[in-house]
Amino acid sequence: MKLDKYSIDGKVIGEVDLSDAVFGTEVNDDLIYYLVKSANANLRQGTHSTKVRDEVSGGGVKPWKQKGTGRARAGSTRSPIWKGGGVVFGPKPRDYRIDLPKKIKKAAYRSLFSLKVKEGAVRIVEDFNVGGKTKEMAKIGTSLLVMKGILISNNEDTMLKRAIKNIPWFVYNNMKRISGRDLFYSRDIIITESAVKFINENYS
Repeated sequence: MKLDKYSIDGKVIGEVDLSDAVFGTEVNDDLIYYLVKSANANLRQGTHSTKVRDEVSGGGVKPWKQKGTGRARAGSTRSPIWKGGGVVFGPKPRDYRIDLPKKIKKAAYRSLFSLKVKEGAVRIVEDFNVGGKTKEMAKIGTSLLVMKGILISNNEDTMLKRAIKNIPWFVYNNMKRISGRDLFYSRDIIITESAVKFINENYS
């Protein structure tokens, strides 16, 4: 499979080979669902917490005697039915992480890449560097007709990350750490030429 290669000015300057084993496979919706589900779950911090009745301060004294008052029996003011009492079955810190098997994850990425190619969302761009200015990256995104997109590059340059960080409609992923969530929700997939070679070799 071949796709046009673009310059950072948005002009076609050649063609790039895409592996049919990665970008031309049958789309498996179930695998894509599990990939996005795991990506969403792994973003959750899981730091939420509530106190049960034995963790709430106070309540050590019986509020009134057991019999003779006409009121219901009460042993503590920290019962869940009292204001200021403990919480029944409230959330506690937990790990939401979902780790997919490597073969499942790679198959899911192949399905997702193939889906985006069928939708015409994938564009290959020449390798480039920027000086860290947001307007430089925004200009490149505009030239490539990016509406809501992701840039997949092999560049670990902090200047590139800095330049794209403040653009709300453009996110950056390194080719070794592609987010299934970012990939799925993006309308435009911009991949640098060197990143395509890596994806062809490592996801096939």
